[in-house]
Amino acid sequence: MKLHVLLGSGLVFLSSLWPLGASALAEPPVDRVYVFGDSLSDTGNVFRVTNRQAPPSPPYFEGRYSNGPVWPEYLIRDLGLTSDSLTDFAFGGATTGTTNNSSSISALVGLQQQIDRFTATTSDPDPTALYVVWAGANDYLGGSAIETTQPIANLTHAITQLVEAGATQILVANLPDLGTLPLTRNTERAARLSTLTQQHNAQLAAMMEQLQQQFGADVDLIPLDVNTLFDAAIANPARYGFANVNTACLAVRCSNPDDYLFWDQLHPSTAAHQQIAALARSALQPDTAPVTEANPALVIGGLLLGMVASVLVIKFSNSPT
Repeated sequence: MKLHVLLGSGLVFLSSLWPLGASALAEPPVDRVYVFGDSLSDTGNVFRVTNRQAPPSPPYFEGRYSNGPVWPEYLIRDLGLTSDSLTDFAFGGATTGTTNNSSSISALVGLQQQIDRFTATTSDPDPTALYVVWAGANDYLGGSAIETTQPIANLTHAITQLVEAGATQILVANLPDLGTLPLTRNTERAARLSTLTQQHNAQLAAMMEQLQQQFGADVDLIPLDVNTLFDAAIANPARYGFANVNTACLAVRCSNPDDYLFWDQLHPSTAAHQQIAALARSALQPDTAPVTEANPALVIGGLLLGMVASVLVIKFSNSPT
């Protein structure tokens, strides 16, 4: 399969969701999902390792870094899979390397150890499984990375390891603007974090194109453009169902968390996680992307197809039987 291209117009709930050149339905169909990353994808691993101490639940939801399920859980639901179909290696605090910003507890690992654990315990990877890699925010927010070379190298290594282990469908997410989080937006670090985000995402895209050429048609690397989704939601909150995109719901003890893009100073609300999951499903299955407004390109395309169909109908209706 070719590399899927997810452009800025390819957003859930935007009028032009996917470019006309977007790839077809992911093949083969996904029957299992493996996830590697940080707190944005952690479904309770840190919670279990810390004996249910972190993140404190409540107010967090059952060990998730949000007020409800996180996006991999919504994704498997959207794909028609059961909870048993999700295997989550992600740990809150994980960097793209071997460190974890959350604690000195050795069980709290980085992305590289997560991949190592998978390859050590899985001798025959499922060829119809989806593998998800989303990490990098902690490298920059933790201050250990002041440039993008090492995080991108780590992600390259992680993706290559998965492919060498037998993975054929890998979804790789980029980073939302780290300078616009509630924790950072009004700090002196905001501009630098925004620049690092832009550099990271550009280099991630270039790296994936290079790896796609290297791996060939037997491997499908699928970008997930979370950055554009969050930028669009911040620019036009009402269109995404949000009333507040700057403040953390938890910080103001809000009673309507679904109106907030952020649950705490760093992490999205479960409502935002639902939209990330919808975006991921559409990256896998572009024909299922929800549309709320008429897309001019699709309208024009439909009219042209209708005209062609009409000509064919007239032609064949006038032909002898």
